[in-house]
Amino acid sequence: MNVLEQIRERAQKNLKKIVFPEAEDVRVLKAVEICHTNKYVIPILVGQQQKIIAAAAEANINISDISIVDPSTNGDKEDFIQGYYNLRKNKGVDIDTAAKIMADPLFYAAMMVHKGKAEASVAGAVATTSNVLRAAIQIIGVAKDYSIVSSSFLMVLPDGRAFTYGDCGVVPDPDAAQLADIAIATAETHKLLTCQEPVVALLSFSTKGSAQHKDIDKVREAVVIAQKKRPDILLDGELQGDAALVEAVGRKKAPGSKVAGHANVLIFPDLGAGNIAYKLTERLAHAVALGPLLQGLAKPANDLSRGCKAEDIVDVACICSLRSKMNQ
Repeated sequence: MNVLEQIRERAQKNLKKIVFPEAEDVRVLKAVEICHTNKYVIPILVGQQQKIIAAAAEANINISDISIVDPSTNGDKEDFIQGYYNLRKNKGVDIDTAAKIMADPLFYAAMMVHKGKAEASVAGAVATTSNVLRAAIQIIGVAKDYSIVSSSFLMVLPDGRAFTYGDCGVVPDPDAAQLADIAIATAETHKLLTCQEPVVALLSFSTKGSAQHKDIDKVREAVVIAQKKRPDILLDGELQGDAALVEAVGRKKAPGSKVAGHANVLIFPDLGAGNIAYKLTERLAHAVALGPLLQGLAKPANDLSRGCKAEDIVDVACICSLRSKMNQ
């Protein structure tokens, strides 16, 4: 059983309510049908009821037993409007603006999570990452132990090996403190999803002083910060990619490092490096890439690639279910 099958099986034992605000998209509807049929999660569709039913009927997808929450008619509408106003009034939001925003299924779904009506939200098949993030950060908020919301990708290779990459989707150029938080969050994501102890490599174009540059200094500083905050996590840097992954190279370039040659969590110094690396791994190594998985939120909300398939949405929903257990 590979890691994705294990995630689905664990989700079945931990049934959680997951909201899907892009409920007219055929991929989302198919994913919701799969989730319901296999009892992976308890799906809730958010949007205009008549349009959702029509879209499902046209695609021959059965959603007859799946709950639909329509923001325009739902009984929580006024409470949610007031709730958003209370959260954002210090930012200049008035009650009329709050009402308009709560009409958006993306924001309504985030409020359902915030209010405990659901355990997690999954979106991004249609919405941009920036909009998914905006709804999540404004309403769900950042977890108390983190300075930043970031993301990771679970990369599953054809031979079954699983790696977690961070950050590949959210933070363009993290400073040292933010990079340390990304490393810690990604380590926790890896442990939750794979049940493996994370071995974390903070990557650079230098290994242990082989080059000098301000970008390398940032990685070195992040290593010190992360090790101080979480001495329980096996973490090291700065390491080049080959030193992190290949045991013989790791022994040569970083003798004495417990991470070199054994890393299963790869932390990239900026978004450019991370985004390029995950796409190359996906296309050239034929890995399954699940994400971007949002990290550092007070409650789970997950983004999707807009090129995702229904099966990807199912897996992300199951990941959300496991995350919700972690957040309890």
